Parts: sequence; C-alpha cells; structure tokens
Amino acid sequence: MGTSKVVVAGGGAAGMMAAITAARGGADVLLLEPNEKVGRKLYITGKGRCNVTNNCGQQELTAAVLRNGKFLYSSFDRYGPADTMSFFEDLGVKLKTERGNRVFPVSDRAADIVDALFFELRRQGVEVRRDRVVRLSTRDGRLASVGTESSGELNSCKALILATGGASYPRTGSTGDGYELARSVGHTIKPIRGSLVPLESDDPCCAALQGLSLRNVDLRVKDEKGKTIYQEQGELLFTHFGLSGPLVLSASAHMNFSRHSYTAHIDLKPALDEQKLDARLLRDFEERANQDYANALGGLVPRSMVSVLVERTNIPGDAKIHDVRREQRRRLLEVLKNFTVPLSGTRPVEEAVVTSGGVAVNEVDPKTMESKKARGLYFAGELLDVDAYTGGFNLQIAWSTGHAAGQAAAERANDDI
Repeated sequence: MGTSKVVVAGGGAAGMMAAITAARGGADVLLLEPNEKVGRKLYITGKGRCNVTNNCGQQELTAAVLRNGKFLYSSFDRYGPADTMSFFEDLGVKLKTERGNRVFPVSDRAADIVDALFFELRRQGVEVRRDRVVRLSTRDGRLASVGTESSGELNSCKALILATGGASYPRTGSTGDGYELARSVGHTIKPIRGSLVPLESDDPCCAALQGLSLRNVDLRVKDEKGKTIYQEQGELLFTHFGLSGPLVLSASAHMNFSRHSYTAHIDLKPALDEQKLDARLLRDFEERANQDYANALGGLVPRSMVSVLVERTNIPGDAKIHDVRREQRRRLLEVLKNFTVPLSGTRPVEEAVVTSGGVAVNEVDPKTMESKKARGLYFAGELLDVDAYTGGFNLQIAWSTGHAAGQAAAERANDDI
C-alpha cells in the first residue's frame, strides 16, 4: 500500500527535478527507480563531466530544440538555464561556462550533480524506493490506479509523473517501458529512433583511422541530391564502424536514412581557403623538396592519416616532393578541403545520446505537462517527443519539464481532487 500523494516514476534528471519540485511544493512524494542508484545516465553525460545546461537565452534555447520547440516555450520561460544554474549553485555545486555556452561543474565531476540531487531529495523528505510502475488505468478521463512491480497498487497516489526516459542507453534504466504505459491509457507514441547518434560507414578509411579525433574541422553532410542538410565546425571522431563526436551526433539529428542517402564532407583545413592552402602547400613542398611525399604529409595532417591521404591522392608515398606535379598537388588540396566519407546508417537507438519520438506533445498540456487523456498523469523529460542538439540543451529540457510537472502535480495532490 502506498502512502504518497505524488509518485514519480524514474530517477533520472527529469524525475529527480520533478520529485524535488513537488516536495518543495508541499507534497508527499515517492520516487520509484528500478536501478540501485538514481541518476545513472547523468553519470555518463558530457563524457563523465555532466553538461548541466546551456547558458543562453530563451530564443537560442528554443532554436536548439529539433522537435516541437514551441511546446517547450512555456516550461523554458518559467524555468530556464539561469534557474537551473541557480538551483545547483544553491545546492553547493560551483559551475563554469565553457565554449558554446556549455555549463559544467567546476569539478568536472558528474557525480557532484547526482550527489546534489540525491541529498536534496533526502532533505525534502522524498522517499526513494527501488521499484517500477508496470500498469496504469483510467476512469472517466482521469488516472484511476497505479500498479508497481514490487509494491502492488499505490492506492493513495493522487498524481503520477512519468519520467522513465527514452530508449537510449538501456543499461542506465531507459528501457522504453514508459512508452507502453502512456500508450495503455490512450496516448499516441511517435516513432522512436536515435537522435544524437554515431553514424556508420562502410568506407575502410574509418577503420584505418579509428581513434583519431579531429578538432576544428568543418563538417558538411549532403544528401543524394547534393543538398547540404547540416554544416558546422568542431570536433569529430573516426571509429571502427564510422564516425562519432559532437559534430556527427548533431548532424545525425537531421538525417533520415529510410528516405535519403548521405555523404560526409570534411574540410580538414577550414581556416584556409583554396588559394591560401595552395600557397601553404607550395611553401611546404619547397622546404621539403627532397623528402618523400609520405613524410612531407606529416606536417599537414596527423600521422595516422598519412597512409589514407597517400591512397586517396594516388601519389606514391615514396615519390620525392620535387617530382610531385601541379595537378597532383591540386588533388591533395581537394582531398584536404573535401575528405568524403559515404554514410550507411546510424548506430542502434541504444547507443544514441537521446531518443527522438515519444509521447505526442499535442496530447500534453505545455504549461503543466499534464496528460490530456488522463487527469493526474504528468510527463517529463525524454519520454516526450522532444529532443535537441548537444550542448546541455537536452538536460535543460529535463529540468524544465520536470519542474513544470512537479509543480503542477504538487498543486493537484495538495488540492486532493
């Protein structure tokens, strides 16, 4: 038998924010988390540093949302990045803003964010129980019962916040079971796929270059018609299966392999236009006139790229630089400015940073996150059909929607409707 009026299903970012907000609003709160510890996905965000939010204004924040940004306008307005930063600093976590307005703990430890949330849950009297919601039922358009795996029916539950996450990184607890719970009470679930996900390629260059990280390169992704669907400068990583890294993850959110084919075009020297790069090559070649071509390339690209460039330019690696003809130098320039990698698809959704798709937002009140299908049921975080670029934007969605849901659920529970 449950004794809590507000039940939160899911102990991730959105769930913990919802539970803390509801408790601060005077509600008796029970947080259900199937993992032994809360916040497992938070531990691995930002490469273990936790990119808490993005220190930007609402217009930039909304523009960074790839799906249904307008739906989030109200929750962003009421609880934005500045509120998130104040929240954690009030809990004793010192923050810093880095390139691209990304916000991290000064300690560079994601564990500090998780610990701050966990101890605040305890301070606010939230009961954390290792359990999960397995069934819901409605009556006359409102939530009627909440059944759990271990505790049975939570008969005193007046409001339930589903914050069970998406389908990415299932080992952290995001198994997608929240979609089925929402569907069971009449919600539409938009098709699920990985967003911010590494990309696969059959090109052997990827395996040859695996582990190589390139900073300050320009990535353009073009479809089969030559249309550029994404372009940005930053960092990418070659892997045994294809491409990864921040640029590639952001690009993936714009791609639909069921409808199009794509090729990555990498400018290895974006700071130099073709004329300046050609002048640089001429200068380098003059200085290294008696060196082998392969050795001379070491001053232009990382050593692990040399053999790939030798192959792509079709210039023998042992050819002397003074024997390299003008048209061959032109071929090298073209490869440096347009290193192409054909893409064959995305990695599985389980490897995505976030999930695209989920509970249809037109069936959810944007101010309160309350279901329009079942009064007393609320949603928060990745379960909703919203996702954004990398850079702290997805976590801000979790904090904003969690806060909105927690506040509204507490009001409902306190009214004891």
